[in-house]
Amino acid sequence: MTTILLVEDDPLQAFVRMSVLEKRFPDVRRVADAAEALCLIEQSDFSHNLGLVIAGHSLPGLGGPEFVAELRTRKPGLPVLVLGDAQETAVDYPSERVRFLARPAGAEEIVSAASQLLTQASDKVA
Repeated sequence: MTTILLVEDDPLQAFVRMSVLEKRFPDVRRVADAAEALCLIEQSDFSHNLGLVIAGHSLPGLGGPEFVAELRTRKPGLPVLVLGDAQETAVDYPSERVRFLARPAGAEEIVSAASQLLTQASDKVA
């Protein structure tokens, strides 16, 4: 089973996004910040099943671009979906396995992007 890791510090946003994602994906885990996500990724049991990270562009502590860069060093092929504000752009995320969605991205758009990234990753592994 593929795990999706949601990195979201806002409890309300986390609840809404978890609800939406869990309707389509059976294994979604949430952490509050990038540091917690990176610690979790270091656990081999968790990391083995991890298929996608969804994170905000503006994270407390380690910001979105820095977080994604660190993810790239630890798990180079891991797809990442970054949710940013309307005035932010995708230029901070040049990797082919990183997709940037500007807010307000709707629930269906987030689920669709997550599905596409997971499919692309599984196609490249196969």
